[in-house]
Amino acid sequence: MLVARTENNLLQPVGRKLAMPHPIWKRTMFIQTQDTPNPDSLKFLPGVSVLEKGQTMDFPSVSSAQCSPLAKLLFRVEGVRSVFFGSDFVTISKQEDAEWRIIKPEVFAVIMDFFASGLPVVTDAKPNPDTQFNEDDDETVQMIKELLDTRIRPTVQEDGGDIIFMGFDDGIVKLKMQGSC
Repeated sequence: MLVARTENNLLQPVGRKLAMPHPIWKRTMFIQTQDTPNPDSLKFLPGVSVLEKGQTMDFPSVSSAQCSPLAKLLFRVEGVRSVFFGSDFVTISKQEDAEWRIIKPEVFAVIMDFFASGLPVVTDAKPNPDTQFNEDDDETVQMIKELLDTRIRPTVQEDGGDIIFMGFDDGIVKLKMQGSC
C-alpha cells in the first residue's frame, strides 16, 4: 500500500486501504552538558534563557530554593546537593557518593518538562549582589568591579559558577564563589 504524509504529518492512504496515523516524535529541547573543573558539578545548557543576562542565583540547599519552582524540582532528584542558575545554564552539584549516570537523565527530564510547562524559573527573585558601580565606590573598588565584570566573571561562568564582589578592606578583596566553584 502506498501512503503519503499530509501537512500535519499523518499518514494517509493512496489507493483503497486505510493507514493508521503514526505519531511523529519531535525533540522539543536539546540540552547539552559541559564538564566543569569540579567533577561533582555538571553544567546543563538547555538552549533557552534561564535568567536575565548577567544574573545568577545560587541554591546551596533545598531551603534556599523556595523562590524557584525549577530549583525545587531539581532538588527532588536523588543525589543533587546544590543548584546554580546562570543566564543560559543550570549547574548541578551532586553528592560525592552519587553517580552522574543516574542523575543526568533525571535532570534532563526535569529541565525539559519544566521549560515545556511555561512556569517562571523564579517567582520572588532576589538577585545576588553584583559588581554594579555605586556612587560611594572609590576608584580602586571601581577598578576591581570592572576587572571582575569584564575578565573574571565570564571565565568563572563558563565553568558553571559565578564570583560576587563582597567588599574591599585593607587591601583584601572579598569575593563569594558560587555554583561549581
